[in-house]
Amino acid sequence: MAPLAASASSLPSAPPWVTPADARSAVNLLRSLARARRADLSHRALLLFRTLHASASPPPPRYSLPAALSAAAFLAALPEGRQLHALAAKLALLAPAHNTVVVANSLVHLYASCGRPGAALAVFRGVPDRHRSLVSWNTAVDALAGNGDHLAALDLFREMQRDRPDLAPDAYTLQSLLGACAAAGALSLGLYAHALLLRELGGHASSAAVSRDVLISNSLVDLYGKCGAVELARQVFDRMPERDLASWNAMVLALANHGRVRDSLDLFDRMTRVENVVPNAITFVAVLSACNHGGLVEEGRRYFAAMVSEYGIRPRIEHYGCMVDILARAGFIEEALDVVAGMNCRPDSIIWRSLLDACCKRNAGLELSEAMAKLALDVPDDAVSGVYVLLSRVYASAQRWNDVGMIRQLMSEEGFKKEPGFSSIEMDGSVHQFVAGDTSHPQSEEIYEKLDEIQQRLTSAGYKPDLSEAPMVADIDRTKGATLRLHSERLAISFGLLNATPGAPIRILKNLRVLKTISFQALLKLHLLKSL
Repeated sequence: MAPLAASASSLPSAPPWVTPADARSAVNLLRSLARARRADLSHRALLLFRTLHASASPPPPRYSLPAALSAAAFLAALPEGRQLHALAAKLALLAPAHNTVVVANSLVHLYASCGRPGAALAVFRGVPDRHRSLVSWNTAVDALAGNGDHLAALDLFREMQRDRPDLAPDAYTLQSLLGACAAAGALSLGLYAHALLLRELGGHASSAAVSRDVLISNSLVDLYGKCGAVELARQVFDRMPERDLASWNAMVLALANHGRVRDSLDLFDRMTRVENVVPNAITFVAVLSACNHGGLVEEGRRYFAAMVSEYGIRPRIEHYGCMVDILARAGFIEEALDVVAGMNCRPDSIIWRSLLDACCKRNAGLELSEAMAKLALDVPDDAVSGVYVLLSRVYASAQRWNDVGMIRQLMSEEGFKKEPGFSSIEMDGSVHQFVAGDTSHPQSEEIYEKLDEIQQRLTSAGYKPDLSEAPMVADIDRTKGATLRLHSERLAISFGLLNATPGAPIRILKNLRVLKTISFQALLKLHLLKSL
């Protein structure tokens, strides 16, 4: 295995004890090093594997290779992992006739740890179906979910349920599934996973089971919170026999994110004053988010100060971002700038864009807005187009149309595009995604007909869209609001109205902010949804 030997030359020299004569002892040592989950010992595990493989009588690779792959996965050592993959292929360990599922599972885990879910899935697909164990499916589902491909993870779980009814999901399967459901807004599938969990864990009372219950219950609180089922999240939380800090953090944030601001802050007070749970930095992100959602400026100031003075927590960029947004949204732009000036870290573009957005909404003046835009553009990241969009709004508000045109031309010349927005909605266990102007859905014709019906009823009731937050001036047909009609949120709402059971809530998950013109609040205020 010369390439691996070369790549390992920069690692620490192998100590004398890495070459035990007995093959079984050597493999056991290799496994112990890999299982230690320490960088130095994982390096040594790779060195030991190299030494053993180069020896006159190496141990069977089907036993030693998984341990080496585990060490490479812990280090996220993709080059070494690929060399180990090549060795497995060379030794026919992945051939259908000689497939060693443990090696394949280890490769799936390796590629997942290295951020290569496509490669992980390819290895999984290469394993004959009859050879795939529950561990194989668990590892593949987790590889997709852990790397952000949540819909693919849900599809793979459904495939397992359909094609391998002999494999009953265990707690590990379902915990990965809960995370994917939370991220995708798949409430129905999450409820199904919850039911399976109750069956899986029911009747167990050992300390290990209780510990696992805490982790799983936290996942359930997170799931229901992200899917808008706050009451279900609270039920799970209230019934937990034991709670850790993550439990409190998840519940405080779930309440905050869904407008239950006072409940969120009351729960924080109970956590710290009654239960004597010491908050951490994540807790204060949730608390400050609650203040931001509720526009509670004074409370935000108080909690931000207490975080430092009472708990000794050094503010992070997320805390500063919340505090700046709280102040800027309330019009305290100068105070927000003072917070930025006192930061212990460099402001990111999100903070500057928050200030620029506040300048747009408060008509704070071109000079200040342009200064905020310049500062945001000076921070290297992928959000430059968002700054240009905001600056275009500033110029449009001031009726400086030449500057609006200049911004659009600059974006075109430099190849900038707005971040693509999508909205997703779960219906009957499947997640449907929509992008602006989407016509790919099988029900597209019906969706647009329903959308026209909604628009006509809103217009008849005197509703006028607020165009102040339209992304770019050219995105608006000022006579019909035609482009706003095509926004992904509206398409998802229309689909939901067509397919949801009457009276059932419609939950939309959005990767970007929701425009005022198409928010549920605007529709609900007109009391029109009941009759649609």
